[in-house]
Amino acid sequence: MKKILLLVAIVLSACTFQTKHRGYVFPENLSEKLAGVKTTAALLDTIGAPQVKTVYGDDVWVYYGADENYRGPLAPSYTNKTVLLVWVRGNKVLKTQVLHDADLPNVKIAEEETPIPAAIELNAIEELFNNIGRFSPAGLGQ
Repeated sequence: MKKILLLVAIVLSACTFQTKHRGYVFPENLSEKLAGVKTTAALLDTIGAPQVKTVYGDDVWVYYGADENYRGPLAPSYTNKTVLLVWVRGNKVLKTQVLHDADLPNVKIAEEETPIPAAIELNAIEELFNNIGRFSPAGLGQ
């Protein structure tokens, strides 16, 4: 039993404990900095360009940042998640909202592939023959 515990301790001590930041690194006093922001130019100077701008409905700029934690062979976990939503109309900032870990829903990502309606499934040979004649020789400028 002692040998097994010693082996487990050695294996676990070799595991990596690493944290990488993903997305935006928000300042500690984010709410205070956003209080004085009234235009998109000031927002771009303060925070920077958004990661996403909505296409439908209201213009909303989305900023996201999180810490990705690696713990050896275990799947990575995410902490300190922050989402900044900024409602914009023209050059004016209408409203801002900061969401943290507790405010965000726990979304589980499905492991399966999403089927594409009317997709054509080709094997490797069909793909090869399907691409014949599609590409022009290099240097012809077409």
